[in-house]
Amino acid sequence: MTTEHIIHRGIRITTLAASDAIETHCAPGHTAIRQQADGWWLYFVDEDGKVDGYDSPFASHAEALWAAKAAAEFSAQ
Repeated sequence: MTTEHIIHRGIRITTLAASDAIETHCAPGHTAIRQQADGWWLYFVDEDGKVDGYDSPFASHAEALWAAKAAAEFSAQ
């Protein structure tokens, strides 16, 4: 998979390959989606560069992207 980016409500959402490091491809304020063996994981990079994510993966990229867009909507308020 190639690294892909979209902007939603001013938040950059990046889809990464399983081997891509979040810290290499995402800056503070960005969101990352990365496929791993057990599903699609969603990660957030805070203002200090700390990476945090949800407790469980999504079954598909579409579901993870929907959740990332919903989080961006919440952040935009």
